[in-house]
Amino acid sequence: MQKLLVTGGAGFIGSNFVHHVVENTDAHVTVLDKLTYAGNAASLDGLPADRVRLVKGDIVDAELVDTLTANVDAVIHYAAESHNDNSLHDPKPFVDTNIIGTYTLLEAARRYDRRFHHISTDEVYGDLELDDPERFTETTPYNPSSPYSSTKAGSDLLVRAWVRSFGVQATISNCSNNYGPYQHVEKFIPRQITNVIRGIRPKLYGSGQNVRDWIHADDHSSAVLTILGKGVIGETYLIGADGEKDNRSVVELILTQMGQESDAYDHVTDRAGHDLRYAIDSTKLRTELGWLPAFGDFESGLASTIAWYQTNEPWWASSKDATESFYASKGQ
Repeated sequence: MQKLLVTGGAGFIGSNFVHHVVENTDAHVTVLDKLTYAGNAASLDGLPADRVRLVKGDIVDAELVDTLTANVDAVIHYAAESHNDNSLHDPKPFVDTNIIGTYTLLEAARRYDRRFHHISTDEVYGDLELDDPERFTETTPYNPSSPYSSTKAGSDLLVRAWVRSFGVQATISNCSNNYGPYQHVEKFIPRQITNVIRGIRPKLYGSGQNVRDWIHADDHSSAVLTILGKGVIGETYLIGADGEKDNRSVVELILTQMGQESDAYDHVTDRAGHDLRYAIDSTKLRTELGWLPAFGDFESGLASTIAWYQTNEPWWASSKDATESFYASKGQ
């Protein structure tokens, strides 16, 4: 697969994947990105122009998707509306992009018999109790709790149906929470890091007991590339790096690593429908495909992420004020 179409490749996880592909393969990449507030062409700066091409466009544009799909070997589908808070405010863009957009891409992959990999989230499984020893597996029933996670669940089911009904050569991966370079400052970890840089006290939803299973975007990228090359058609693989941390511990670790007092943060009103705990069991991916994460501990990955935001303020500065104004209007 020497020619790849990466949807959402100017977004956070997608751009990290494009960088990973360029650094670890000789493939050529066409990025299709709508360049909404969450997409940033600057995330692709420095990549070779003869190997990476950015096309601004919408994945619901069937004619554009058809043209691009006809000229590649595989489609890696990262594009999504992905912010829970935004989905509670206005669900429609999530239905349009995550459902209709995925359908449009699947039809193009079907028409040209292209390899298709669909990027999804562990949030489709709902949440776990804080004291529950279980983790999500590929057989965990879907139980989404927000417009975002329900539309991602719907897109997963579309992929499975197109594999079974039409023979589309597709795989799915559901990943835990990503962190790393190029993540929009509306998200939890970069918001707190950039708050500290700006001299603003970090904000913590509720008591901060909610648990997320963190994985560095580089590790997610290597897992997707592994699935693309070795994955069994029709199968789903969960991607995780054993990074369970409650939100309070993450905020305190950010403050400590940035030379602040660990309790120098404020509690704000909890988010509506805030899932308690996510936890991924990635045994299938590790045993069947031989994948392992490179970041063995969350602390080292977080330190490298903090360093990136400290040295790349021009990348995030323009969106910081608007993001904080939005959260301030919601008391968060």
